[in-house]
Amino acid sequence: MNTFIHDERHRVFRQLMLGFKTTGAAETGERWAWLEAAHVVGQHDFSLHWASHAAMLRFALQTRDMREAAGQVFRLGLVPLGHLLQRLPAGNPGRATVSAFAPRPVDEHLGQLIRQASAPAQRSFF
Repeated sequence: MNTFIHDERHRVFRQLMLGFKTTGAAETGERWAWLEAAHVVGQHDFSLHWASHAAMLRFALQTRDMREAAGQVFRLGLVPLGHLLQRLPAGNPGRATVSAFAPRPVDEHLGQLIRQASAPAQRSFF
């Protein structure tokens, strides 16, 4: 894999996870959106894909959403198989509310979060 693409994917994923962590606790829907965007970006890299579902499982348990938690346990079981068979549905946000097998167009809001996380880092030289 192209090292630049690999490094950029990891950078954007980290930015999205940071967005999840820094969004207020009362904003559950927005926090899910950050995790979904991280899943879309990370699903073609095994470690990022696994990390996105592990974070979704932790958040589902934190919010006491047992249906979502069960769905995330199922998806964590599918991650190795999906990578082995190279069957990863592009654009899928990774939640239990959508099919684990269906590719989807990237939701407009998730696309906005991904673009925001993809913006070049501001560097200060002074």
